[in-house]
Amino acid sequence: MPISEDGGPAALPLAGKRILITRAPHQASELADRLSGLGATPILIPTIEIGPPTSFAALDAALASLSDFDLVAFTSANAVHAFRERAEVLGLRPAPNRIAVVGPATARAVESMGLRVDVAPTTFTAESLAQTLLPEAPGRRMLLVLAEQAPATLETALIAGGAHVTVAAAYCNRIPTTSLSAVTALFAEPANYPDAVTFTSASTAGNLMALLEAAGQTLPATVIRASIGPITSRALRDLGLPPHLEAAESTISGLVTALAAHLHAA
Repeated sequence: MPISEDGGPAALPLAGKRILITRAPHQASELADRLSGLGATPILIPTIEIGPPTSFAALDAALASLSDFDLVAFTSANAVHAFRERAEVLGLRPAPNRIAVVGPATARAVESMGLRVDVAPTTFTAESLAQTLLPEAPGRRMLLVLAEQAPATLETALIAGGAHVTVAAAYCNRIPTTSLSAVTALFAEPANYPDAVTFTSASTAGNLMALLEAAGQTLPATVIRASIGPITSRALRDLGLPPHLEAAESTISGLVTALAAHLHAA
C-alpha cells in the first residue's frame, strides 16, 4: 500500500472513480485489474465480441500457401489467435517466412505460438507499421491477417509502396446483444454515470455509440473519454466526441497511466 509523507496510507490516484471498460470480455481483465489496483471500480460492459468472419476462404487459401508469402503482418492479438485456431482446424503448422506485428500485445500472441517477430514499429499503429514495412515493400508478397471490414490503411500504403498484398479476414467484431440492457441501465440516471470510459479501439467507440443510440441515450459530456491511441482518437473525433485524453503509448499500461494522471489531477 502506498504511504503518504505523514506515514499514513496514501490515496490511490483512482480511488472512488468508476471506469467503464468497453473491451471484449476475454481482453478486459488486464485493464480491469490495473484500474482496480489504482483504486478504481471497473464497470465491464463489452461493446465488441469476437466471432468468425463471413468466410474463411481467403484465410484458408493463404494458410495453404503460406510459404509463398515473403511476410505475414498481424494487426492485433485477436488476428493472431484466430489465425492459430484456423490453422489447427485445417491441421496445419504455420511457419511464416517473416512476421510483422503492430504492437507488443500482438507480438506476445505470436510468441505464444513459438514463432519469432521480425518487424515491429516503434509507434503501435497501422500507419507506423506501414511506414516500417515500406522499405521492403517493392515486389514483395505480403499477407495481412486482420478483422473483417478493418480499415484499409495498411493495405493501401503497402500497395502504393509496390508490394503484392493479400488480405485475409480472420475474425469479425460484433456488438454483443446482451450489452444493450447494461448500457441502458448505466446511463439511465446521472447518479449511475461512470467517471470515465476507456476506448481501446475504433470499434469500441463506434459500437458504444450504436448501443447508446439504440437505447435512446447519448454519452454525457461529464464522462471523461479516454483513448488508447491516435486511431481510436480519430474515430472518436469522427463521432463528434473528441477524447479528453490519449495514451502516450498505445498500450493498456499507457492508457491506465494517462487516465490516472488526468483524473488524479482533476
